Amino acid sequence: MMPQTTPARVCSHCDGFPVVHITTGTTQDGQRRTLAAACPACKGTGTRSTSAVTPAEVSA
Repeated sequence: MMPQTTPARVCSHCDGFPVVHITTGTTQDGQRRTLAAACPACKGTGTRSTSAVTPAEVSA
């Protein structure tokens, strides 16, 4: 008998893509500057717990 595992729930806010890089422009020598932004709902993990989320957690 195989062990039963619970599948990870994908975050409904970021659809499993928890960190994105936003381009802010280029420098004088043509290099791009980027900022990393993590999903505030799952805090960059891409998965959600089964517990309820408060509005304060989503806006953090």
